[in-house]
Amino acid sequence: MIIIPAIDLRGGKCVRLLQGDFQRETVYSGDPVEVACRWAAKGADRIHIVDLDGSREGRPVNDGVIRQILSAVSVPMELGGGIRELATVEYYLGMGVGWVILGTAALKNREFVVEACRRFPDRIILGIDAKDGMVAVEGWTEATGADVLDVAKRYEGLGLAALVYTDISRDGMETGVNVPATERLARAVRIPVIASGGVAGIGDIDRLLAVAASGILGVITGKALYTGALDLEEAIRRTKTRG
Repeated sequence: MIIIPAIDLRGGKCVRLLQGDFQRETVYSGDPVEVACRWAAKGADRIHIVDLDGSREGRPVNDGVIRQILSAVSVPMELGGGIRELATVEYYLGMGVGWVILGTAALKNREFVVEACRRFPDRIILGIDAKDGMVAVEGWTEATGADVLDVAKRYEGLGLAALVYTDISRDGMETGVNVPATERLARAVRIPVIASGGVAGIGDIDRLLAVAASGILGVITGKALYTGALDLEEAIRRTKTRG
């Protein structure tokens, strides 16, 4: 299981939102490139980037900053936010992004996801953002009433690299990862699952490691790293010693 530091971009800055609410934003750095270099220096195997502005606009907005990060850091990157067209997928992969994350598009245009997986096998990640077991889209601003497991199962067998499962009721709150829901999803599908939302400290890493064999590839952590509640190097060491 890998630890994946998150860099959420809004207005060219590194920020965190509480429960996906754009009105509850904390700016942690005006230099996202420096932040990426910091996580790389601490041993990150992968970095998670979200273009928050892009998620609302439905198109790349912070791509200039993303390009700078890719130029400065050799750690593989996964990227989501505003990726609604094949041209955008190709644009980011061509830029050097390791994997692109499709979220809203998955529910509103399944054919797009199928074609993206066909053209770019093992480079597409499906992002499922949920609250109370129901999927939310459009940068977490719109609830769909669709069940997480039902949605995930529709995308088996397409060649997805992973699923990112985010419990938005916990995201940015440091209240603890929803381990039972994450494990349930991992056991229900034949796609590796990346946990996201609510990491509060090393205890969450331990709880996820205990069920990692269910199919949990990694965990994304943001606010806990920025506040110091979780030490990235310690978390990475824990995964190496426990497998």
